[in-house]
Amino acid sequence: MAQNLFFAGLILAATGLLSPPLALVAGLVYGFIFTHPYHLDARRLSKLLLQVSVVGLGFGMDLQQIIRVGRTGFLYTAASITFAMLLGWGLGKVLDVKQRISFLISAGTAICGGSAIAAIAPISNASEEEIAVSLGTVFVLNSIALIAFPIIGNMLHLSQTQFGLWSALAIHDTSSVVGAAAKFGAVALAVGTTVKLARALWIVPMSIGTSALNKSKARIQWPWFILFFCLAAVANTYIHALQPVYTQLKHLGVIGLTVTLFLIGTGLSKKTLREVGVRPLLQGILLWLVVAAGSLALIRAGWISL
Repeated sequence: MAQNLFFAGLILAATGLLSPPLALVAGLVYGFIFTHPYHLDARRLSKLLLQVSVVGLGFGMDLQQIIRVGRTGFLYTAASITFAMLLGWGLGKVLDVKQRISFLISAGTAICGGSAIAAIAPISNASEEEIAVSLGTVFVLNSIALIAFPIIGNMLHLSQTQFGLWSALAIHDTSSVVGAAAKFGAVALAVGTTVKLARALWIVPMSIGTSALNKSKARIQWPWFILFFCLAAVANTYIHALQPVYTQLKHLGVIGLTVTLFLIGTGLSKKTLREVGVRPLLQGILLWLVVAAGSLALIRAGWISL
């Protein structure tokens, strides 16, 4: 029965009968009720599918807008990443969280969730347990953000630009930023995706710095999908003859994102929550709340804008 329901959910998400937020909720319900028959395969597939989907969404982006938003967003992300890493380090010390777990949770919150953790973990010589705890913490908070952020944005009457910027600065994973922003509107999606990808670029200097400090010879995982996202935007902006093709590729990107969110939801279970533990989860929650509330206050006050 569990297998049949899993594939039924995949089909509903892939055919577009489920919206991205509903796909996530359906995945969460499945994960808490059933034992996932393909847990590891689903995690690997969701990571690959997310990157392909982001590239597909690039065919709906305007390059000039990406450059403008990305240039401004780069400064905001630099400041927010520095703040989040320092605060995460302090919270980890206060809560007595293991050093590597604290570092991975801070990096995941500061940059781009699971992608940052996956890139930095091998370089920092983190164990499987430390990686699992860090990913589990970020994963739980991502799921909450996907549901809560659009509700908060509507309650506070944020503009689409404000919401896109807030999502990009305060939500961990790219998939969750795209999912929340897509629910809020097209402009929010464009702003959120662009600023988030500018934030994700910090995986590179963070990985290099971590490798140097740990004298690690582990291979750095470069975020190549960001380059392909930019190339897709170049094609959409300057090669107009293929516009019908771009429309279809963008639609496939949305479908891929919906399936990704369903897969992410199915991976969250009672076992995941137990494995995370109280202290790392508390560190992640406090760090995320400060980053989310602080960035929202600055955006509403006009201190951060595009």
